[in-house]
Amino acid sequence: MNFPSELKYTAEHEWVRLEGNIAYIGITDFAQGELGDIVYVDVTTLEEEVAAGAVFGTIEAVKTVSDLYMPIAGKVVEVNAGLEDNPEIVNSDPYGEGWIIKAEVEDLSSVAALMDAAAYQAHLNL
Repeated sequence: MNFPSELKYTAEHEWVRLEGNIAYIGITDFAQGELGDIVYVDVTTLEEEVAAGAVFGTIEAVKTVSDLYMPIAGKVVEVNAGLEDNPEIVNSDPYGEGWIIKAEVEDLSSVAALMDAAAYQAHLNL
């Protein structure tokens, strides 16, 4: 399993990468492995402010549907259009082309409350 050190992680298996005040958000390699083959990603919060911990969408695999939780408060400004036709990118490249949303973040310090790669691995007991 892959845990890039430049990312921050949540207990709900989302990751965050900040570029200025824009947060790229997706699910971890662990999460996509647990879900299995992803067939659909549904984000219903485009252009909405979403509180940290709130559901911003769902991800559907062959056998289950899971909620996607916002790691930090922000306004959803973009949904990865590539996932519409190719949701399986989340399986093959969860930290790259498989990002799910971009959010505009006002309180950049909130990222500090998230786990680093080592803490996330410890959370998973790996």
